[in-house]
Amino acid sequence: MLRPINTGLLLVLLTLATGCADKSEKIEATYVSPLKYNSYTCRQLEQEYARVAQQSSMINKKQDDIAENDETAMAVGMILFWPALFFIKDDDKKEEVGRLKGDVNAIEQSSIQKNCMTLAKTIRDEKAAAALARMKKEREKEKEDEEKIWN
Repeated sequence: MLRPINTGLLLVLLTLATGCADKSEKIEATYVSPLKYNSYTCRQLEQEYARVAQQSSMINKKQDDIAENDETAMAVGMILFWPALFFIKDDDKKEEVGRLKGDVNAIEQSSIQKNCMTLAKTIRDEKAAAALARMKKEREKEKEDEEKIWN
């Protein structure tokens, strides 16, 4: 049976662990209606996509940095110094990442509806390239983990 102090510490650690930020790739898109872009021409959709993609790239980088810092603080807190867990900030950009992903999806849907096939193809190609890069990164991580096990 756990002593009360160990149970309390365990509850604090679990609560803080669930407060860690997610990597941007794990955040789902928030629904954005393609009607938002209904009045846009193909050229305007291309410009809006470029703007949203640039903003998304910056926010994704910030989100990934936050997630990495949270992971580091969690590791330090769990292994060395549990009060470090209180330094995990709630500066998550999750909502903004989700909204921007939703905007990209809405722009893609609107471009298909308006027959802006060049833009629709560009968006599909970029999504496919990002998915391939994620899979490659995951494979490399798995190989590294296997090497650590066997060495």
